[in-house]
Amino acid sequence: MPNRTLNAEQYLAVRSSAIHGRGVYARREIPAGTRIIEYRGERISVDEAEARYPDDFSGPHHTFLFALEDGTIIDAAHRGNRARWINHSCRPNCETVIEDGRIWVESIRDIAAGEELSYDYNIILDARHTPAMKKHFPCVCGVPGCRGTLLGKKR
Repeated sequence: MPNRTLNAEQYLAVRSSAIHGRGVYARREIPAGTRIIEYRGERISVDEAEARYPDDFSGPHHTFLFALEDGTIIDAAHRGNRARWINHSCRPNCETVIEDGRIWVESIRDIAAGEELSYDYNIILDARHTPAMKKHFPCVCGVPGCRGTLLGKKR
């Protein structure tokens, strides 16, 4: 359990990101172990998610979907909050924690005022993670040692 929860309005700003599109930035210092924000959106089925967002391999993948282990999908494009703008990084300062069917973003180290928040999307597909699939899910975080994809290692 985190050591505290903060007021997102006072602590977070959404603005243009050097990583990708928009990003979420700390307005104030955020200590390690802080529950920052809940990832919110419409709860839908896998079938509904596939109907809304059919696979399109003509370009990079972009989505606001977050899957829960019970098969529920949270679609932050519908009724989502600023958490949907938190970008991926191969060297993140946050992690996601699923608790009682809710997704929380928590800091894993101190975050300085003005720093962009990020977590490792660590997407795991049922399909094989081929080189073509990795290109479909590119990482552009730019950190040293970047793995070049949003896909995580299969266990």
